[in-house]
Amino acid sequence: MTKRGIPIFLCLLGLLSAPGATNAEKKIIYPPKMKQHRPNMPFSPGVQVGNILWVAGQTGGSIETGEYPKDFAEEVHSTFKRIEMILTDAGYTFDDVVDAKVYLTDIANFSTMSGIFREYFKKDPPARTTVGIASLVGKARIEITVTAAK
Repeated sequence: MTKRGIPIFLCLLGLLSAPGATNAEKKIIYPPKMKQHRPNMPFSPGVQVGNILWVAGQTGGSIETGEYPKDFAEEVHSTFKRIEMILTDAGYTFDDVVDAKVYLTDIANFSTMSGIFREYFKKDPPARTTVGIASLVGKARIEITVTAAK
């Protein structure tokens, strides 16, 4: 092994020996209400491996009808309610969230989103990235994905 390959080998060895890195099963988190109304989604709402939960990007459309609220603040709250449904189904809370990615179709909505974000993460908020993008699926103006750990 060359000198250059040793750091890479040690890094990989460290990752493989990390707690939960081996023998951890992948568990799909699919809250019953989501499955009932969206049985053919081409992705899992949540995936848990060991003590880490990845929540797929959620938008604020109604699970039952697919309609989006006209008021942006309501859409943000609806998005967080969907995230909460997945977190709860897996036994997590917003306090367990360590990272959040927020996608906005209009960056002018940043302050509204950020104010509501604080309502769900009152103490020790997670790391967060917010990105302005051209569009999202349907009429969505916001999409949020989170990672939680216990």
